[in-house]
Amino acid sequence: MKIELTDDQALVLSDWMNRVMHREDFSTLVDDRAVWSALFRISGMLETQLSSIFDSAYSERLDAARQRLIGELGEFGEQ
Repeated sequence: MKIELTDDQALVLSDWMNRVMHREDFSTLVDDRAVWSALFRISGMLETQLSSIFDSAYSERLDAARQRLIGELGEFGEQ
């Protein structure tokens, strides 16, 4: 199986996964232990493919990527 993401999508997803995967509340959300296999694989692949996570301007790049992706969503997800 192949999943293609834009650089912005990959950067934002990688950041999100790194922030939430090891929180206790996320662990309770994943109610099937086998799902962790896929989560670890995706997280590892993102980390090895994204050189920008080591960039000194990482925070700025991440913020810019978030803004571009939010702009593409239009009103989806707004509350």
